[in-house]
Amino acid sequence: MNLLSMLTNDPVVMFSFGGLAILLAIAAFYVYYFLKQIQDDSKSH
Repeated sequence: MNLLSMLTNDPVVMFSFGGLAILLAIAAFYVYYFLKQIQDDSKSH
């Protein structure tokens, strides 16, 4: 339990998790965007 409290209070870990969350959000947006564009393109042809 001491390790968990140390990790939650460490700002470096918080920035790392924050950066990973932003990275995953951007990746999820691009996956959604490209799949939507592929579907729209296949409908128009």
